[in-house]
Amino acid sequence: MAKKSGKAKKPTTVDPVPQANGEESMSSASTSTPAVEADPSPISAPESEEEGDVLVRAEKMKEEGNVQFKAKKYDEAVALYTKAIELNPNEPAYLTNRAAAYMAVKKFRAALDDCQTAAQIQAAAPSAKTLLRLARCQFALGSTIPTLSTLRTVLSLEPKNAAALQLQSKINVLEGHLNTFEGARSKKDWGLARLALDKCLQGIESEGGETPLEWRLWRVELELARGNFDAANNAANDALRNNSSSCEVLTTRALVLFLSGRLPQAISHVQSALRNDPGFEPAQRLRKRVKEVERLKEEGNQAFKSGRLEEAVQKYTETLERIGSAEEEGKGGQIRATLLSNRATALVKLSRYEEALQDTTTSLQLAPASFKALRTRARINLHMEQYEQSIADFQEAIRQAQSDANSSDAEVRALRSELKKAEAALKRSKTKDYYKILGVARDCSEAEIRKGYRRESLKHHPDKVRGSPCLFSWSQRLPYEGW
Repeated sequence: MAKKSGKAKKPTTVDPVPQANGEESMSSASTSTPAVEADPSPISAPESEEEGDVLVRAEKMKEEGNVQFKAKKYDEAVALYTKAIELNPNEPAYLTNRAAAYMAVKKFRAALDDCQTAAQIQAAAPSAKTLLRLARCQFALGSTIPTLSTLRTVLSLEPKNAAALQLQSKINVLEGHLNTFEGARSKKDWGLARLALDKCLQGIESEGGETPLEWRLWRVELELARGNFDAANNAANDALRNNSSSCEVLTTRALVLFLSGRLPQAISHVQSALRNDPGFEPAQRLRKRVKEVERLKEEGNQAFKSGRLEEAVQKYTETLERIGSAEEEGKGGQIRATLLSNRATALVKLSRYEEALQDTTTSLQLAPASFKALRTRARINLHMEQYEQSIADFQEAIRQAQSDANSSDAEVRALRSELKKAEAALKRSKTKDYYKILGVARDCSEAEIRKGYRRESLKHHPDKVRGSPCLFSWSQRLPYEGW
């Protein structure tokens, strides 16, 4: 304990130095903090004695923390440094020591707070060591601009500081990747943007840093734009695990669920975001959009089931307008693919085959594994006498249905039956179709056959076209050949 006097002397403190692996070493400390004397106080001598005792106990806590740090017992070291700080909150070395322990266990935000507090205490006489540690924390959190600003101050104090120069070089490389990402993103060059973002993530992760939330959301955005909904879902889940109460993350996750066609789950996530912040506008807009899509889709389904096909087409069209086809949202994703397939089914029943074919083709571009869309397109191709395309679609529909957990055995059997009919139609198409030549239906009457024959005879009369085959025998044979 310090002797009673007009001044209480504070023991020397040691500040650990960051190592290349992100940990701090107590044994490699550079300089000791000079002894700090308490200001003369007008209070009574016993209180001065008590103040000196507090400083001694604070120093003891710090020394015990150093021992735990050397033993790599970082949580214990943090607890001891915290006690030292509570006893003497104006000693920056205690704060930077605790920051080193936090950094060792990847708690960079807590370390950042300690370094900032220490730097404020040292504002009158900035410490390059404290500022360098602050820069390391900023870098680990992906804050490139603040890092460069801090490093400029360090280098103004110590122009040849090797650690600062090395970190500055890394930051410049990272800034280059970020600039590339932003440029590619603005041009919608999603492949280049993804490559640049991966470089940014590698730069942080290689230093043991923490991926910024904004970067995690960028990953979701890029995967959506590229139409990789499984990857977007995984990226959104990663962001949510690390920021479970973030309105932005919850809303982004809701968007992924919406575009994936999981509307109830999307509503649930949006509502969670709004419970945290009722005024969060992106969540408000998304909730309205999802509810409108859900309502219109159900109205379309009910109209279809009731046989009101024109109304069903109209409702599905309105739903598709609400969904949109923005490139940034994967052109509407699975939910748009589903609605296009639904509309195509209604269009087929209305005999609007060309429109239906266009819808199913677009739907399959968004969701190539949809056996229902494949089945619809196969039926359209069969009707349009594109038999080989129809067979290929039925075969692929069967493969996809067999691997789809939501399909039934009955649906697979029905697809096999339709495939056989398409194969039979292809085989039949390779022989002469006299009904088609005469321009009559297969269930026509004998009178219609004779009328068709007379019509074709005029086209192929020997006086007009020499060498044309006579069709008379066809009109006699057709009713008896089982066509």
